[in-house]
Amino acid sequence: MENHHNHSHNHDHSGHSHRGGHHHGDLNNHGRAFVIAIILNTAFVVIEFTYGFIANSTALMADAGHNMSDVLGLLLAWGAAILGRKAPSGRYTYGLRSTSILAAMTNAMLLMVACGAIAWEAVHRFSQPPVVAGLTVTLVAGIGIVINGLSAWLFVKGSKGDLNIRGAYLHMAVDAVVSLGVVVAGAAIMFTGWYWLDPVISLVIVVVIMINTWSLLRDSVQLALNAVPAHIDVTEVESYLRQCPGVSDVHDLHVWGMSTTECALTVHLAMPEGYPGDAFLDDIMCTLKWRFSIQHSTLQVEQGTTNHTCALHPDTAAVHDH
Repeated sequence: MENHHNHSHNHDHSGHSHRGGHHHGDLNNHGRAFVIAIILNTAFVVIEFTYGFIANSTALMADAGHNMSDVLGLLLAWGAAILGRKAPSGRYTYGLRSTSILAAMTNAMLLMVACGAIAWEAVHRFSQPPVVAGLTVTLVAGIGIVINGLSAWLFVKGSKGDLNIRGAYLHMAVDAVVSLGVVVAGAAIMFTGWYWLDPVISLVIVVVIMINTWSLLRDSVQLALNAVPAHIDVTEVESYLRQCPGVSDVHDLHVWGMSTTECALTVHLAMPEGYPGDAFLDDIMCTLKWRFSIQHSTLQVEQGTTNHTCALHPDTAAVHDH
């Protein structure tokens, strides 16, 4: 038992130092990306809302409102990225990694609220479309495409492996599309005088945002509910563990996301021959880390002389069937 404890301590220690080095550069890059994006977007919100008010355009004010929710979203995502690096303490033995899951979820909810507000205002405008200054709308939204496009580009690299950064990236990318829609509306109003196009484009913006936000909301809620992260196939992990020499049975297998980038696993391995030694377990943990991207593994070795059944067994089976 003591051997096992020492082993897991050593593993965890080396794992932490590896991860610390790996993420440090990422944090600096993302930190810079967050600061630049927040400054650019805050300045743009002020400009856009002011000109939206002057030009009497809901589409422009809607876009400004949406950009404001972006600034809040960016601040949330940045705060979570920093908190996620906080070292574990007595009460939070995993550190504050899971704040990134909460940030991604809050980010998605903020966008949904922004959608409701935009749609409400747009619907009201249908009954009596006000006169809209098309040129102002077109020019201001054109600046928006540049600013949002640049902000999205800052997060492209991190968005592939981190749901929290993906939330920030999605916000910016959707904004660039939204600004493009507003440019089209402004140009069309200039040439046709159809002021009802302004609320129509606002509603189109809402649909675009909701489609993009749905996957972020779904993925973050699943992580918050300790679901197996989308990129991990539990049946594949289980079949790998069953194939390990000396393992006669595998049970109590649980995999969950500790944050938007890190996963944990606990499992019981039945090994009738007894404890196989630290090197054997190190090997398994190493494979779980590099092949399946599971950074924190806790393995319990049993000889199978007593009848161990997992209290959550029916749920585990249901997860596997699913």
